[in-house]
Amino acid sequence: MGQKGGRIVWLPVAIFLAICIIIILIRLFLGPTPPDRLVGLDTLNTLVVVSMVILGAAFDQVIYIDVAIVYALLSFVTTLFIAKYIGKSEF
Repeated sequence: MGQKGGRIVWLPVAIFLAICIIIILIRLFLGPTPPDRLVGLDTLNTLVVVSMVILGAAFDQVIYIDVAIVYALLSFVTTLFIAKYIGKSEF
């Protein structure tokens, strides 16, 4: 399969991830409590990492996967700090 044919295989996956990201954005903005919004943000970050890995596979570029690893690490640390802040404010 050629380079262009390989990209077409990933198109349904990219569309599905885009739909999931839109749903998560709605949950992020409508979340009734800060912990709900934090879970939505963490889920959004996970979907962005998955999207980067899928792009790396579709375009055969390793840099997307490297960026996804760094983004995942920063996302995890940010989620921990926000959760600690939210946990202190509720008591």
